[in-house]
Amino acid sequence: MSSLGEMVQKVRSKNAGPFWLTIDIFCGTDAAFEDVRQRLDTGKVAARLGANSQDLKRFDIASLNVIKISLPRPTVQGAVDDRDMHGASWAALISEMDI
Repeated sequence: MSSLGEMVQKVRSKNAGPFWLTIDIFCGTDAAFEDVRQRLDTGKVAARLGANSQDLKRFDIASLNVIKISLPRPTVQGAVDDRDMHGASWAALISEMDI
């Protein structure tokens, strides 16, 4: 098995407003996109992120070779218990995931 980060060009996460996070998986090539698209299980992604799989929104964008995953933030951005104001650390969790 390979980690997602080894298979793609880049994994990036960021805020999508104060209530949502978005994770972008840049595959680079058509072949890498197709391979990742088939192997990436949305349920396993949800489990890795500690989220409900029904709350995840996944967009496979073939014309850009990108897979985008959006999910509700566990805490509102800027709340006292928010440990990641910019949503940047979520990419590391996904990058290290075996698929």
